[in-house]
Amino acid sequence: MSQNSKVALYTLGCKLNFSETSTISRQFQEAGYVKVSFDEWSNVYIINTCSVTDNADKKCKGLVKKAKQINPLSKVIIIGCYAQLKPEEINQIEGVDLVLGANEKFDIISYIEKSESEQKTIYQQSIKNTTLFQPSFSAGDRTRSFFKIQDGCDYFCTFCTIPLARGKSRNASIEQTFLEAQKIAETACKEMVLTGVNIGDFGQKSNEDFYQLIQQLDELNGIERIRISSIEPNLLNEDIIRFCLLKSKKFMPHFHIPLQSGQDRLLNAMRRKYDTSLFKQRIELIHSISPDSCIGIDVIVGFPGESDDDFEETVRFIQSLNVHYLHVFTYSERDNTSAIKMENPVSMEKRKERSKRLHILSEKLKRQFYENQKGKVKKVLFEQENDSDKMYGFTDNYIKVITTYSLELSNKIVDVKLTQINSEGLMKCELIGMEERL
Repeated sequence: MSQNSKVALYTLGCKLNFSETSTISRQFQEAGYVKVSFDEWSNVYIINTCSVTDNADKKCKGLVKKAKQINPLSKVIIIGCYAQLKPEEINQIEGVDLVLGANEKFDIISYIEKSESEQKTIYQQSIKNTTLFQPSFSAGDRTRSFFKIQDGCDYFCTFCTIPLARGKSRNASIEQTFLEAQKIAETACKEMVLTGVNIGDFGQKSNEDFYQLIQQLDELNGIERIRISSIEPNLLNEDIIRFCLLKSKKFMPHFHIPLQSGQDRLLNAMRRKYDTSLFKQRIELIHSISPDSCIGIDVIVGFPGESDDDFEETVRFIQSLNVHYLHVFTYSERDNTSAIKMENPVSMEKRKERSKRLHILSEKLKRQFYENQKGKVKKVLFEQENDSDKMYGFTDNYIKVITTYSLELSNKIVDVKLTQINSEGLMKCELIGMEERL
């Protein structure tokens, strides 16, 4: 394609996908392409897909149709987990020009040229051959960057296709990871979020580990805050917790820890690597050191064999923990997973009902946490959103704060007093040491 060709990118799914899309976008811009919005006319449209839910697959099809409506002569390229898992299925979608697997997506520009000469639409190797680790980070947001430090997973939980889509657990060395982090520190970003498929597994094929990595990253100049996106409870050991909460200068008192079920028999059936006792110990340790820490958890509802009693046990277990929000996933059957063959599937009606109950519980937990934080003074990193009247930001312990718009607050960390919760469930505040703007 000629210089000044346009490229538009769209991301479905997780923070890891966002970091990879951003890196691929920079590759195109370095090659002379002009990045435009997915709603605009473009020569190339790239859709980075997720395949955690059926809905993501349907969304992909809708985006292909949208791209071709804007420019029927454009090249539409599909990458990501869905592309690795079901390339032939994607190739049948009307309007798709190129499908790239996990090994190929970071060499996308050369594959565009290759496909034109070879008249080929799918480039995808077996995931067993995927050994490349490509560090990535998002750079579109002035305030925060999602930094990919690890990829792949060796766990093979019975409900999950991620190992089939992303391959074995892998990462760069601590030295290489730190060099990549320095690139983020050279941007305007104040906050870095460590992301990956199973980040606590960092370094497990070497003599390095995640604990050593975070100690090194804590010495990074130019970044003021670091968050851990999500970490398995069996890998969130006492050393990591104590370092983040007691010794670190940059790591925030905020953890996101997958639970999936509060019932040990189901955790075993899911092939998880912990039980409820270990999970509870982790939560209690965090709060014994830092009572104001924010903790979010993942929960799956409707896993095969989950009886009404099992679900109620999960609800009671969550209520017994001092956690503050839930990410609720409704189990959905995925090809090539062990769970799809399991007996006693839960009806879709019950899955939806259980999901609704946990979403309501999540809102209650979040509101209770916010109520308990009222009157406290916290540091907030404010960010500019597309709302000219309001300014938003997050406290160190992940409370979303709202105040009146002020340019001088953008991408600044300031002390605020948390005052009251508004009708949208956001925390109002008083700015300390500056004139009151709320």
